[in-house]
Formats: sequence, structure tokens, C-alpha cells
Amino acid sequence: MSDKVLLVFGGDGQLGRALAKATAPTGWAIVTLSRAAADITNADQVARAIGAHEPAVVVNAAAYTAVDKAESDSDAAFRINETGAGIVAKAASDAQATVIHLSTDYVFDGQASRPWREDDPIAPLGVYGASKAGGEDAVREAARRHVILRTSWVFGIDRNNFVKTMLRFGAERPALKVVADQVGRPTSAHDLADAILAIAGKLGGGVSTAKLYGTFHFANQGAVSWYEFAREIFAQSAQRGGPSPDLAAIPTSDYPTPAKRPAYSVLDCDKLAGLYGIEPRPWQAALADVLDRLLPKA
Repeated sequence: MSDKVLLVFGGDGQLGRALAKATAPTGWAIVTLSRAAADITNADQVARAIGAHEPAVVVNAAAYTAVDKAESDSDAAFRINETGAGIVAKAASDAQATVIHLSTDYVFDGQASRPWREDDPIAPLGVYGASKAGGEDAVREAARRHVILRTSWVFGIDRNNFVKTMLRFGAERPALKVVADQVGRPTSAHDLADAILAIAGKLGGGVSTAKLYGTFHFANQGAVSWYEFAREIFAQSAQRGGPSPDLAAIPTSDYPTPAKRPAYSVLDCDKLAGLYGIEPRPWQAALADVLDRLLPKA
């Protein structure tokens, strides 16, 4: 009997690369497709890719993620994050495959005093968040069998992310200023990939319980500000002989950007834990694994 296929669009992104390196569950094969191989905004390319690989589960990890650039490039952001999401979901549904679609904490406005739950009202502050919210709606409309997985502050060994940026700046500068009044949950791309594989394994294993479909949150355990995140990065970096610059905490008002960020985007992940048994580990432990790969041992 041939393996079930988990087909990933966006294979050249941070999450796509983590999925390509992940260990497939027994009886599964992971196939990742770069944008050059299959552009999610091209319905014919997406349909051909799904027809060629006959996946049990399709993962849409392709996205326009340049948060600030999106403010002046909204057509591209919506074309990829909304239209493309709908194209992938419809093609998956037409092929009787389940779709797992990645979304973001930026669909929330940040005005909360407790972690955001899946059924909380969304109110994105910028183009990126609005385009991802549109993508969620497109997926819900196109595919009954879907999992929308919101995540936040993703980091890993590939592509650009906050951890790699801090290490680069820390090696170039003696001191850094980091925003301290935006709070969220960092997420390892590698832990996120493992969570997706666990979800796919359950959905692709013949389980058809309606409650397993819908919207879920996944992020590593623990809420932290960008400043506190940076402080831990450099504390662990110093232990490995890496950079450790002086840090200063600043308010968002001292670091203006084209896009407004949510001040509090901590995600509540209890629903995923309850229905799938997926318990995220602390972000500090996930960070340690990534730094072991990025920095030489002291």
C-alpha cells in the first residue's frame, strides 16, 4: 500500500522548509512545492499539482508575509493571502482532500486582557491581517473539511525571522533597542510543522468527526514581549559563544512602522490541546533547539 501524501504549497518558505525536514509519520509521505513549481494564485497549476500527487491532506503554507510592505502592496497581499487561499481550498475539496490553512494572530486588534480564543471577534489593524482574515473566509467557503491554524511570531533556522535578525544585528552592533509593549507567543517553525503532521495524521486516518475541523490556534507556550524575547535570545546566545549586545526596552511609539501591530496577540491554544492532544512546549526550549543549529557550541 502506498503512503498517504501530505502536499505542501509554499515549500520554499520558513514553514515549508521545516515541513520538508520533518519526519513523516508512518504511512505518510511529505511533498513540498515551491512557488515556482505551483503558484497558489494560478488555479490550473494548483489543480494539476493536486491531481498529480493525489494528497490526503493539503497544507497551504504559502503566504504574503511582508507586513509593512503590504500597506503599499495590498493587491499582491490579497491576491496571495485571500484569492490564493481560496484556490487551494477549492482544489483540495474537489479532490476530496482535507486542507490545513495557516493564518495569523494579526487578525486580532490586540485590545484584549486575556489570550485570544478561536471564536473571539477579529478586527485586523492592517492590510496583512485583513488579507489573512479574507483568506480564512475563503477557505471556510470553499472547503468543508478544513483546519485553519492560526499561529504567531514564527522563528526557525530558515528564511528571515526575529531570532535570525537579532543574532545578525547583535553581531554588528554593541547595543540594540527592542519594542517592549507588544506581547505575543513565539512559535518554532519546527514545532509548528510537527503539530501540522499530528493534525494531518488524525484527519487523514479516517477520522471524520466534525469537531476536528474548524479554526485552531498553535503557538509555543508562554507570553512574552519582543524585548523579553530578544533578552532570552541573547542570554542563550552568550551561552553558545554568540553575540550578546546591550538591550534597551522602548515603546512602539519610538519605533514607527507603516503597519500597526496588535499590542496583545497572545493566542489561547487550549482547543487544539483538547481535541488533538497537541500540547506546545515552552518557547524557551524551542528557541534552544534553534540556536543549537544556528550557533556553534561555545
